[in-house]
Amino acid sequence: MLTPGQAADSPLFITIVDRIRVSGPVGRPRTRPAAVAADKAYSSKANRAYLRRRRIGAVIPEKKDQQANRKKKGSAGGRPVAFDSVRYRRRNTVERFFQKLKAWRGLATRYDKTAESYEAGLHLRGSIMWLRLLTTTT
Repeated sequence: MLTPGQAADSPLFITIVDRIRVSGPVGRPRTRPAAVAADKAYSSKANRAYLRRRRIGAVIPEKKDQQANRKKKGSAGGRPVAFDSVRYRRRNTVERFFQKLKAWRGLATRYDKTAESYEAGLHLRGSIMWLRLLTTTT
């Protein structure tokens, strides 16, 4: 989902999770992944409640201010959020991919005026990365 460069991603979290399709070897794609890993920007009560309703595991660290607020309330603040640090470490693969995409300065700074031309640049960069991967492994 392509948004303006200055827009934050976190308000679109639920929309993006709704669009997830996990394909398997047979059958139609699943619409409910086992877990979703995200950084602290996506740590909100609404996002966690949405994932809980859909029975999707949330691998999102709790923000320090949210943690302090919960602790300040004492037992009324509830339990700490569940966090799987082993799963969270695998987010590094995605972050490295985005860094490779942004090696093109035009993609990193969003010089393109239209969404179509920016998306075309993303496709071009992805194709070049894929071709390089094919030529280096054979």
